Amino acid sequence: MVKAIQIGLGHWGFSWTKDVIPNVPTVEMVGYVDSNPDATKRVQDELGIDAKSCFLSLDDAVAAVDADLAICTLRTEAHYPVVKQALELGLNVLVEKPFASTIAQAKELVALAKAKGRVLMVSQNYRFQSAPIAVAELIGAQKFGPVNLVSIDFRRHAPSQGYRYWDMPDPLLADMSIHHFDLMRMVLGDEPKRVSCRTWNPPASPFGHHPIGVATLEFEKGTIVSYRGSWMSSGPVTPWSGEWTMDCSDGEIIWSSRDHFMGKAGPDRLALRERDGDAVPVALADVALADRMGTLGAIAKTIETGAAPARFSSGEDNLHSLALVQATIQSAARGGEWIEIADVMASA
Repeated sequence: MVKAIQIGLGHWGFSWTKDVIPNVPTVEMVGYVDSNPDATKRVQDELGIDAKSCFLSLDDAVAAVDADLAICTLRTEAHYPVVKQALELGLNVLVEKPFASTIAQAKELVALAKAKGRVLMVSQNYRFQSAPIAVAELIGAQKFGPVNLVSIDFRRHAPSQGYRYWDMPDPLLADMSIHHFDLMRMVLGDEPKRVSCRTWNPPASPFGHHPIGVATLEFEKGTIVSYRGSWMSSGPVTPWSGEWTMDCSDGEIIWSSRDHFMGKAGPDRLALRERDGDAVPVALADVALADRMGTLGAIAKTIETGAAPARFSSGEDNLHSLALVQATIQSAARGGEWIEIADVMASA
Protein backbone atom coordinates (compact mmCIF):
# COMPACT_ATOMS: atom_id res chain seq x y z
CA MET A 1 0.00 0.00 0.00
CA VAL A 2 1.37 3.40 -1.04
CA LYS A 3 0.78 6.25 1.40
CA ALA A 4 0.01 9.55 -0.31
CA ILE A 5 -0.39 13.25 0.27
CA GLN A 6 -2.53 15.27 -2.14
CA ILE A 7 -1.44 18.85 -2.82
CA GLY A 8 -4.00 21.19 -4.38
CA LEU A 9 -7.70 20.93 -3.47
CA GLY A 10 -9.19 23.49 -5.84
CA HIS A 11 -11.77 22.78 -8.56
CA TRP A 12 -9.78 20.04 -10.35
CA GLY A 13 -8.02 18.86 -7.20
CA PHE A 14 -11.38 18.35 -5.48
CA SER A 15 -12.41 16.12 -8.39
CA TRP A 16 -9.31 14.00 -7.74
CA THR A 17 -10.17 13.80 -4.03
CA LYS A 18 -13.78 12.82 -4.66
CA ASP A 19 -13.81 10.83 -7.91
CA VAL A 20 -10.33 9.37 -8.46
CA ILE A 21 -8.31 8.63 -5.34
CA PRO A 22 -10.99 6.59 -3.48
CA ASN A 23 -11.19 4.19 -6.45
CA VAL A 24 -7.52 3.17 -6.43
CA PRO A 25 -7.21 0.45 -3.76
CA THR A 26 -3.39 0.45 -3.65
CA VAL A 27 -3.24 4.06 -2.38
CA GLU A 28 -3.83 5.09 1.24
CA MET A 29 -4.35 8.81 1.80
CA VAL A 30 -2.54 10.22 4.83
CA GLY A 31 -2.64 13.94 4.08
CA TYR A 32 -4.33 16.74 2.12
CA VAL A 33 -2.63 20.09 1.50
CA ASP A 34 -3.89 23.47 0.30
CA SER A 35 -2.78 26.95 1.30
CA ASN A 36 -6.41 28.07 1.19
CA PRO A 37 -8.21 27.00 4.38
CA ASP A 38 -11.54 27.16 2.56
CA ALA A 39 -10.35 24.37 0.27
CA THR A 40 -9.35 22.09 3.15
CA LYS A 41 -12.64 22.86 4.90
CA ARG A 42 -14.56 21.87 1.81
CA VAL A 43 -13.06 18.36 1.68
CA GLN A 44 -13.77 18.02 5.38
CA ASP A 45 -17.40 19.16 5.10
CA GLU A 46 -18.36 17.53 1.81
CA LEU A 47 -16.19 14.40 1.78
CA GLY A 48 -15.76 13.69 5.47
CA ILE A 49 -11.97 14.04 5.45
CA ASP A 50 -10.53 14.15 8.98
CA ALA A 51 -9.34 17.65 9.88
CA LYS A 52 -6.20 16.07 11.41
CA SER A 53 -5.21 14.96 7.88
CA CYS A 54 -5.47 18.48 6.41
CA PHE A 55 -2.55 20.91 6.26
CA LEU A 56 -1.82 24.37 4.91
CA SER A 57 1.69 23.48 3.71
CA LEU A 58 3.56 20.44 2.41
CA ASP A 59 6.28 20.93 5.02
CA ASP A 60 3.67 20.61 7.78
CA ALA A 61 2.19 17.50 6.19
CA VAL A 62 5.54 15.73 5.77
CA ALA A 63 6.47 16.55 9.37
CA ALA A 64 3.21 15.05 10.64
CA VAL A 65 2.67 11.94 8.50
CA ASP A 66 4.68 9.16 6.86
CA ALA A 67 4.15 9.29 3.08
CA ASP A 68 5.61 7.78 -0.11
CA LEU A 69 3.84 9.81 -2.79
CA ALA A 70 2.81 13.39 -3.53
CA ILE A 71 -0.22 13.77 -5.82
CA CYS A 72 0.13 17.28 -7.27
CA THR A 73 -3.17 18.59 -8.59
CA LEU A 74 -2.53 22.33 -8.74
CA ARG A 75 -2.64 25.03 -11.42
CA THR A 76 0.12 24.73 -14.01
CA GLU A 77 2.30 27.60 -12.79
CA ALA A 78 2.52 25.92 -9.37
CA HIS A 79 3.71 22.57 -10.72
CA TYR A 80 7.42 23.34 -10.86
CA PRO A 81 7.93 24.73 -7.32
CA VAL A 82 5.66 22.17 -5.66
CA VAL A 83 7.07 19.15 -7.52
CA LYS A 84 10.59 20.36 -6.75
CA GLN A 85 9.74 20.71 -3.05
CA ALA A 86 8.11 17.28 -2.93
CA LEU A 87 11.13 15.61 -4.56
CA GLU A 88 13.53 17.40 -2.23
CA LEU A 89 11.47 16.12 0.70
CA GLY A 90 12.01 12.57 -0.57
CA LEU A 91 8.58 11.92 -2.05
CA ASN A 92 7.72 10.22 -5.31
CA VAL A 93 5.51 12.49 -7.43
CA LEU A 94 2.47 12.22 -9.68
CA VAL A 95 1.70 15.60 -11.26
CA GLU A 96 -0.95 16.88 -13.64
CA LYS A 97 0.07 17.87 -17.18
CA PRO A 98 1.92 19.92 -18.28
CA PHE A 99 4.36 19.12 -15.48
CA ALA A 100 6.34 22.33 -15.94
CA SER A 101 5.98 25.63 -17.78
CA THR A 102 9.32 25.40 -19.61
CA ILE A 103 11.65 22.70 -20.92
CA ALA A 104 14.38 24.00 -18.60
CA GLN A 105 12.14 23.53 -15.54
CA ALA A 106 11.06 20.09 -16.75
CA LYS A 107 14.65 18.93 -17.28
CA GLU A 108 15.57 20.17 -13.81
CA LEU A 109 12.74 18.16 -12.23
CA VAL A 110 13.70 15.02 -14.18
CA ALA A 111 17.32 15.36 -13.05
CA LEU A 112 16.27 15.97 -9.45
CA ALA A 113 14.06 12.86 -9.42
CA LYS A 114 16.98 10.78 -10.70
CA ALA A 115 19.35 12.25 -8.11
CA LYS A 116 16.88 11.50 -5.32
CA GLY A 117 16.06 8.02 -6.63
CA ARG A 118 12.38 8.89 -6.83
CA VAL A 119 9.67 8.28 -9.43
CA LEU A 120 8.31 11.31 -11.27
CA MET A 121 5.20 10.61 -13.36
CA VAL A 122 3.01 12.96 -15.40
CA SER A 123 -0.71 12.18 -15.34
CA GLN A 124 -1.27 11.66 -19.06
CA ASN A 125 -4.63 10.06 -18.34
CA TYR A 126 -5.70 9.64 -21.97
CA ARG A 127 -3.16 6.79 -22.24
CA PHE A 128 -5.25 4.68 -19.86
CA GLN A 129 -8.14 3.86 -22.20
CA SER A 130 -8.93 0.70 -24.11
CA ALA A 131 -8.72 2.07 -27.68
CA PRO A 132 -5.28 3.74 -27.60
CA ILE A 133 -3.81 0.75 -25.73
CA ALA A 134 -5.16 -1.62 -28.39
CA VAL A 135 -3.98 0.65 -31.22
CA ALA A 136 -0.48 0.93 -29.77
CA GLU A 137 -0.29 -2.86 -29.71
CA LEU A 138 -1.59 -3.12 -33.29
CA ILE A 139 0.95 -0.60 -34.56
CA GLY A 140 3.74 -2.31 -32.61
CA ALA A 141 2.79 -5.63 -34.20
CA GLN A 142 2.68 -4.02 -37.68
CA LYS A 143 -0.93 -5.15 -38.21
CA PHE A 144 -1.15 -3.27 -41.51
CA GLY A 145 2.52 -2.44 -41.96
CA PRO A 146 4.11 1.00 -41.56
CA VAL A 147 1.91 4.01 -40.79
CA ASN A 148 2.00 6.58 -43.58
CA LEU A 149 -0.55 9.24 -42.66
CA VAL A 150 -2.54 9.96 -39.50
CA SER A 151 -5.55 12.31 -39.52
CA ILE A 152 -6.95 13.61 -36.22
CA ASP A 153 -9.95 15.88 -35.60
CA PHE A 154 -10.96 17.39 -32.26
CA ARG A 155 -14.19 19.45 -32.21
CA ARG A 156 -15.92 21.06 -29.24
CA HIS A 157 -17.95 24.26 -28.79
CA ALA A 158 -16.58 25.58 -25.49
CA PRO A 159 -19.15 28.38 -24.87
CA SER A 160 -22.04 25.90 -24.79
CA GLN A 161 -20.22 23.15 -22.87
CA GLY A 162 -19.25 24.78 -19.60
CA TYR A 163 -15.70 25.80 -20.43
CA ARG A 164 -14.42 28.39 -17.96
CA TYR A 165 -10.76 29.29 -18.72
CA TRP A 166 -11.27 32.08 -21.24
CA ASP A 167 -8.02 33.90 -20.43
CA MET A 168 -5.75 30.83 -20.48
CA PRO A 169 -2.77 31.25 -22.84
CA ASP A 170 -2.82 28.73 -25.70
CA PRO A 171 -6.09 27.08 -24.61
CA LEU A 172 -5.98 24.60 -27.48
CA LEU A 173 -2.31 23.64 -27.80
CA ALA A 174 -1.18 23.77 -24.16
CA ASP A 175 -4.34 22.68 -22.38
CA MET A 176 -6.07 20.30 -24.81
CA SER A 177 -3.77 19.28 -27.66
CA ILE A 178 -1.09 18.08 -25.24
CA HIS A 179 -3.32 15.03 -24.71
CA HIS A 180 -3.49 14.37 -28.45
CA PHE A 181 0.24 15.00 -28.94
CA ASP A 182 1.08 12.58 -26.14
CA LEU A 183 -1.24 9.95 -27.65
CA MET A 184 0.51 10.35 -31.02
CA ARG A 185 3.81 9.40 -29.40
CA MET A 186 2.25 6.51 -27.50
CA VAL A 187 0.31 4.83 -30.31
CA LEU A 188 2.99 5.36 -32.97
CA GLY A 189 5.83 4.29 -30.69
CA ASP A 190 7.80 7.10 -32.29
CA GLU A 191 9.08 10.60 -31.58
CA PRO A 192 8.21 13.82 -33.44
CA LYS A 193 10.87 15.39 -35.62
CA ARG A 194 9.40 18.75 -36.61
CA VAL A 195 6.08 20.61 -36.74
CA SER A 196 4.30 23.42 -38.55
CA CYS A 197 1.24 25.01 -36.91
CA ARG A 198 -1.23 27.86 -37.42
CA THR A 199 -3.76 29.02 -34.82
CA TRP A 200 -6.45 31.71 -34.77
CA ASN A 201 -9.37 33.21 -32.83
CA PRO A 202 -12.65 33.60 -34.72
CA PRO A 203 -15.02 36.59 -34.50
CA ALA A 204 -17.30 36.73 -31.43
CA SER A 205 -15.11 34.23 -29.57
CA PRO A 206 -15.00 34.62 -25.77
CA PHE A 207 -11.40 33.34 -25.75
CA GLY A 208 -8.58 35.76 -25.03
CA HIS A 209 -6.16 33.54 -26.98
CA HIS A 210 -6.38 31.23 -29.98
CA PRO A 211 -8.81 28.29 -29.55
CA ILE A 212 -8.47 26.85 -33.08
CA GLY A 213 -5.43 25.33 -34.75
CA VAL A 214 -4.14 23.20 -37.60
CA ALA A 215 -0.78 21.42 -37.45
CA THR A 216 1.33 19.13 -39.59
CA LEU A 217 3.73 16.92 -37.67
CA GLU A 218 6.55 14.78 -39.05
CA PHE A 219 7.75 11.82 -36.99
CA GLU A 220 11.18 10.19 -37.02
CA LYS A 221 10.02 7.06 -38.90
CA GLY A 222 8.48 9.21 -41.62
CA THR A 223 4.83 9.22 -40.52
CA ILE A 224 3.02 12.50 -41.20
CA VAL A 225 0.21 13.54 -38.86
CA SER A 226 -2.47 16.03 -39.92
CA TYR A 227 -4.07 17.55 -36.83
CA ARG A 228 -7.09 19.84 -36.60
CA GLY A 229 -8.46 21.08 -33.28
CA SER A 230 -11.15 23.57 -32.32
CA TRP A 231 -12.77 24.79 -29.12
CA MET A 232 -15.19 26.86 -31.27
CA SER A 233 -16.54 24.21 -33.64
CA SER A 234 -20.18 24.13 -34.74
CA GLY A 235 -19.67 20.67 -36.22
CA PRO A 236 -20.41 17.26 -34.67
CA VAL A 237 -18.79 16.90 -31.25
CA THR A 238 -15.88 14.46 -31.16
CA PRO A 239 -14.78 12.33 -28.22
CA TRP A 240 -12.18 14.04 -26.02
CA SER A 241 -9.35 12.05 -27.57
CA GLY A 242 -10.52 13.10 -31.04
CA GLU A 243 -11.35 11.04 -34.10
CA TRP A 244 -8.34 9.19 -35.55
CA THR A 245 -7.75 7.62 -38.97
CA MET A 246 -4.37 5.90 -39.34
CA ASP A 247 -3.54 5.04 -42.94
CA CYS A 248 -1.04 2.17 -43.14
CA SER A 249 0.53 0.36 -46.07
CA ASP A 250 -2.09 -2.42 -46.09
CA GLY A 251 -5.12 -0.90 -44.37
CA GLU A 252 -6.60 1.65 -42.01
CA ILE A 253 -7.00 1.80 -38.23
CA ILE A 254 -9.94 4.00 -37.21
CA TRP A 255 -10.58 4.83 -33.58
CA SER A 256 -11.85 7.25 -30.94
CA SER A 257 -11.64 7.39 -27.15
CA ARG A 258 -13.05 9.13 -24.05
CA ASP A 259 -16.47 9.68 -25.61
CA HIS A 260 -17.93 11.87 -22.87
CA PHE A 261 -20.50 14.53 -23.78
CA MET A 262 -22.85 16.53 -21.55
CA GLY A 263 -22.28 14.19 -18.61
CA LYS A 264 -22.84 10.99 -20.60
CA ALA A 265 -20.06 8.49 -21.21
CA GLY A 266 -19.80 6.33 -24.31
CA PRO A 267 -17.46 3.47 -25.18
CA ASP A 268 -14.10 3.67 -26.92
CA ARG A 269 -14.36 2.59 -30.56
CA LEU A 270 -11.95 0.78 -32.87
CA ALA A 271 -12.39 -0.48 -36.44
CA LEU A 272 -10.00 -2.06 -38.93
CA ARG A 273 -10.27 -1.68 -42.69
CA GLU A 274 -8.16 -3.81 -45.01
CA ARG A 275 -7.26 -2.15 -48.29
CA ASP A 276 -10.36 -1.96 -50.53
CA GLY A 277 -12.45 -3.58 -47.78
CA ASP A 278 -15.09 -2.42 -45.31
CA ALA A 279 -14.41 -1.18 -41.80
CA VAL A 280 -14.87 -3.98 -39.27
CA PRO A 281 -15.52 -3.03 -35.62
CA VAL A 282 -13.20 -4.60 -33.05
CA ALA A 283 -14.24 -5.51 -29.51
CA LEU A 284 -12.10 -3.80 -26.89
CA ALA A 285 -10.99 -5.18 -23.55
CA ASP A 286 -11.94 -3.28 -20.42
CA VAL A 287 -9.24 -1.33 -18.57
CA ALA A 288 -9.14 -2.20 -14.87
CA LEU A 289 -8.18 1.34 -13.84
CA ALA A 290 -9.06 3.86 -16.53
CA ASP A 291 -8.16 7.49 -17.07
CA ARG A 292 -6.84 9.33 -13.98
CA MET A 293 -7.33 6.21 -11.86
CA GLY A 294 -4.97 4.51 -14.29
CA THR A 295 -2.20 7.05 -13.79
CA LEU A 296 -2.48 6.83 -10.01
CA GLY A 297 -2.56 3.05 -10.08
CA ALA A 298 0.46 2.96 -12.39
CA ILE A 299 2.70 5.04 -10.16
CA ALA A 300 1.57 3.12 -7.09
CA LYS A 301 2.54 -0.14 -8.83
CA THR A 302 5.89 1.32 -9.87
CA ILE A 303 6.67 2.46 -6.33
CA GLU A 304 5.70 -0.92 -4.87
CA THR A 305 7.47 -3.14 -7.43
CA GLY A 306 10.29 -0.94 -8.70
CA ALA A 307 9.26 -1.71 -12.30
CA ALA A 308 7.27 0.70 -14.47
CA PRO A 309 4.40 -0.77 -16.56
CA ALA A 310 4.23 -0.46 -20.34
CA ARG A 311 3.78 3.04 -21.75
CA PHE A 312 4.52 4.63 -18.37
CA SER A 313 4.52 8.43 -18.66
CA SER A 314 7.61 9.27 -16.64
CA GLY A 315 8.83 12.84 -16.43
CA GLU A 316 11.73 11.92 -18.71
CA ASP A 317 9.41 10.40 -21.32
CA ASN A 318 6.99 13.32 -21.07
CA LEU A 319 9.72 15.83 -21.94
CA HIS A 320 9.04 14.90 -25.57
CA SER A 321 5.30 15.66 -25.29
CA LEU A 322 6.04 18.97 -23.60
CA ALA A 323 8.57 19.83 -26.30
CA LEU A 324 6.00 19.08 -28.97
CA VAL A 325 3.54 21.49 -27.34
CA GLN A 326 6.17 24.20 -27.12
CA ALA A 327 7.21 23.64 -30.74
CA THR A 328 3.65 24.06 -32.01
CA ILE A 329 3.25 27.25 -29.96
CA GLN A 330 6.51 28.61 -31.40
CA SER A 331 5.46 27.69 -34.94
CA ALA A 332 2.07 29.35 -34.56
CA ALA A 333 3.76 32.52 -33.25
CA ARG A 334 5.95 32.51 -36.39
CA GLY A 335 3.11 32.08 -38.87
CA GLY A 336 3.47 28.34 -39.37
CA GLU A 337 7.26 28.15 -39.66
CA TRP A 338 8.68 24.63 -39.36
CA ILE A 339 10.16 24.06 -35.89
CA GLU A 340 12.60 21.25 -35.18
CA ILE A 341 11.82 19.36 -31.96
CA ALA A 342 15.54 18.80 -31.35
CA ASP A 343 16.06 22.56 -31.28
CA VAL A 344 13.32 22.95 -28.67
CA MET A 345 14.77 20.17 -26.54
CA ALA A 346 18.27 21.68 -26.76
CA SER A 347 17.20 25.27 -26.14
CA ALA A 348 16.75 24.86 -22.38
